[in-house]
Amino acid sequence: MSDPGDATAPTTSPAPPRPAVRPDTGRRRRKSGWWLPYALLAPAVVLELVIHLVPMLTGIWMSFTQLTRFFIRSWTSAPFVGLDNYRVALDIDGAVGRSLLNSFAITCAYTVIVVGVSWVLGMAAAVALQRPFRSRSGFRTLFLVPYALPVYAGIVTWNFMLQRDSGVINHLLVDNLGVLEERPFWLIGGYAFISILVVAVWRMWPFAFLMLTAGLQSIPNDIYEAAAVDGAHAFRSWRSITLPMLRPVNLVLVLVMFLWVFNDFNTPYILFGTAQPAAGDLISFHIYNASFLTWNFGAGAAMSVLLLLFLLLVTGTYLIVMNRRSRRA
Repeated sequence: MSDPGDATAPTTSPAPPRPAVRPDTGRRRRKSGWWLPYALLAPAVVLELVIHLVPMLTGIWMSFTQLTRFFIRSWTSAPFVGLDNYRVALDIDGAVGRSLLNSFAITCAYTVIVVGVSWVLGMAAAVALQRPFRSRSGFRTLFLVPYALPVYAGIVTWNFMLQRDSGVINHLLVDNLGVLEERPFWLIGGYAFISILVVAVWRMWPFAFLMLTAGLQSIPNDIYEAAAVDGAHAFRSWRSITLPMLRPVNLVLVLVMFLWVFNDFNTPYILFGTAQPAAGDLISFHIYNASFLTWNFGAGAAMSVLLLLFLLLVTGTYLIVMNRRSRRA
């Protein structure tokens, strides 16, 4: 009989040998074709620099110079004046600053009204055409005609329609309906602001309709059916379901429409021509006239830089506020 004390401990198998670590040979060799993505992006980057960045930097440099008609041939030799152009533009006691402030106020009112009315019309049309029915595709096509129509052709047509004697608008309101007793001048005087509002809304609301229609396609119908079973009426479903689920779309849509409308130059230029009425003195057209009518490109460049800073400030503030609200929600 063996002694338990003489029992030996179980043996363990030896650990497998570790693979030899190769010495660090430095940087890994780059795979073949690593340069292809950079080569494909290079043309876009170069065009972006040429079309946007270089003119922007040139305009900023021009805003610090006294670039007038006397230095057009050798514009690089225009005298440096520092912040004088900015002081003149921001001096509300002077004629230039006062007119710029008035143009800024008109543009703010114009932007708020156009963006607000366009969003309301686009939302109403998108919700009305959300459920399938006969001829829905025809209505969608009809609503998108102002957006698909070339800008110049559409606004020139409105210019003919708004003429005092031969325009369709006066013929309809005065001769047919009898709403007005006299034929107003829609393109001059105080009515010019109403005219440019109507044309801008006509151009902008189909874009809002298109974006909101695309956003509504991502909302499942089951949610609306469940809300209807619970007794929610149409307005309650729109307020509690449609608006919250369209929040990301509205965030981008309102910002894009604000930037487009505030910078709008085509509408006043094509509608009024060079004879800009005081009621339609939008800031983009005001800067154009300050540069090309008075031939003071330095002052016009300073106004453009101020407009750029304002738009950057509004855009940054808008994004920060909306992102904070999204996080709280």
